[in-house]
Amino acid sequence: MTLEQLVQSNSWLSISAILLELYSDEEKSLEGYEEVFEKLLMMAPEETDMTIEIKTVKDDFDGEEYVDVSGKYKHPKNEAQSSSYAIEFTSWKEWLGMDICNESLKEFTELEILAHCLYEMTFAGFEEEEIQEQIDSIKKTAEDYEMMSEEEKLKNATSFEELLDKLEDDDQEKDRS
Repeated sequence: MTLEQLVQSNSWLSISAILLELYSDEEKSLEGYEEVFEKLLMMAPEETDMTIEIKTVKDDFDGEEYVDVSGKYKHPKNEAQSSSYAIEFTSWKEWLGMDICNESLKEFTELEILAHCLYEMTFAGFEEEEIQEQIDSIKKTAEDYEMMSEEEKLKNATSFEELLDKLEDDDQEKDRS
């Protein structure tokens, strides 16, 4: 079953109720989700070798459970392609052409799958142009970083440990407020 088939066989009213149940803080963005859903209804899917995998996972950092939406190649050509991939920056036409993996279909209802997919595919915005701008910005940052000397890279980079310390400091400051 593809995402397109799920989109075509479900109503926005049913999806919106589940979306708000799963992501209650998204009520303010409900109109944006509906517009995306309406666009998906009119789009032709693009064929792709990726499947959508949705699963409940435990965060290594804080132990909290969350739902992860990612892509996996149906026919990996190498070991690297056997991993899961972030797909939030993937074109919506490709999303529509992706099969939903069988494990996800067993673990989640069709409406839950649609809600999780809509949430993930709009992570960077409700317009594909916005998403493309973010992709371009990320690529530019990566290119700029690659052009830096080793000294500049060290000066402008933050280690993972430094980042964790900063996040911890920020959390403690919020707690004091």
